[in-house]
Amino acid sequence: MTDTMTPEQRHRCMAQIHSKGTKPEVKVRKWLWGHGYRYRLNVKSVPGKPDIVMRPYRTAIFVNGCFWHGHNVQLEAAQVDSLKLIVDSSCCKIPTTNREFWVTKIHRNQERDQENYRVLQENGWHVIIIWECQLKPAVIEHTMREVELLLNENMLARYKRHTPIPLHTETEPLPLAAEEEAPFGHK
Repeated sequence: MTDTMTPEQRHRCMAQIHSKGTKPEVKVRKWLWGHGYRYRLNVKSVPGKPDIVMRPYRTAIFVNGCFWHGHNVQLEAAQVDSLKLIVDSSCCKIPTTNREFWVTKIHRNQERDQENYRVLQENGWHVIIIWECQLKPAVIEHTMREVELLLNENMLARYKRHTPIPLHTETEPLPLAAEEEAPFGHK
């Protein structure tokens, strides 16, 4: 498929694509806010400047566009040099026009993403990656429930008791959730 736009038109079109407030990111933010989760956006002090930062959960959420981050496209250094070995995925089609530029750009994005994820994890952050294709109407609820499960697991892991719970001895009675008798001697 040939490009029907002039270079000036293509440049103007690509210049309109921004990294903040994208439609997939807004979908995730609305779902999280509607379900009671609070967050900060694009926090510069957190490595990699994640799209959504949830400090109480010590979690960074990246909402990645399938094209810009090469979803399901494995770009090894050797493959970048040989463009014919690269196979598109179902949600990431690398343009045939100026293919070398796009393969190099996507490969750099993937390398930077991996470095950001590694630094965050080394600093004790949990990283959640949500792909644009996971936010289609048919699967968004399932995706966001998975995110919710991960957030709850992160919170439980963070506040997990570090000291062992003492074992109960038979000499003292176990506390009951519902007493058989009325409390304080009332009958």
